[in-house]
Amino acid sequence: MSRIKEAFAGGKAFIPFLTCGDPDLETTEAIVHAMAQAGADLIELGIPFSDPTAEGPVIQAANARALSGGVTADSIFALVRRLRRTLTLPLVFMTYANVVFSYGTERFLSAAAAAGVDGLILPDVPFEEKEEFAPLCRKYGLDLISLIAPTSAGRITQIARAAEGFVYCVSSLGVTGMRRQITTDVGALVELVRRANPGIPCAVGFGISTPEQAAAMAAVSDGAIVGSAIVTLAGRYGRDAVPAVRDYVQAMKAAVSAPQRPAEADPP
Repeated sequence: MSRIKEAFAGGKAFIPFLTCGDPDLETTEAIVHAMAQAGADLIELGIPFSDPTAEGPVIQAANARALSGGVTADSIFALVRRLRRTLTLPLVFMTYANVVFSYGTERFLSAAAAAGVDGLILPDVPFEEKEEFAPLCRKYGLDLISLIAPTSAGRITQIARAAEGFVYCVSSLGVTGMRRQITTDVGALVELVRRANPGIPCAVGFGISTPEQAAAMAAVSDGAIVGSAIVTLAGRYGRDAVPAVRDYVQAMKAAVSAPQRPAEADPP
């Protein structure tokens, strides 16, 4: 069983995201270890890009800060190699097609796999264009994670059948960011995926920030993904963000693990 599948084998998964290099790579490394200790099941590492079209203002600003600090793909590969000395949970890169293309697609995927990355999310690559990346991802043992959104409609079955690792179910239209309410019928999306591909886990992201929201999403799926709320903490506390992120992840993991009783988990 792959590390990604193992992340979902023990129950509901909590998947945090952070932007590598915000405020610096040393703090990113410390935050990743803290999130793992706090119960994260899989961690998404954002490789910053100058035009992150799927991101809201919080993660856009984090990308800008990281790039202004001189973060590169090579420095992030080195970060992952350091993390892999002690870390066993799955790590997935989230970035944009231009980052991969500019590095050289095969060179990028080979380096990511050698560093110890398990999968790749490219939010700006539609399903119809995934074959530009999928064969090389398979060659190097990386799962190319598919996204399914409320607008995917008639393509959901097709996307689900070809999915690898897990399916990223987008809970809300628009860009990433915290939302007061999630109104999409996520349960219906997940049910369509499960019918098409019963063995693929489904995790829900976009808009989740509170333990109550995470519990509600985990109740109808296999896990919850949170990015903007964590990136907000990194932006607010900078190099001192580790304790705040650790406490937040611990609360969110508790909520996801007990979706019928979300009120028991205190918000950050």
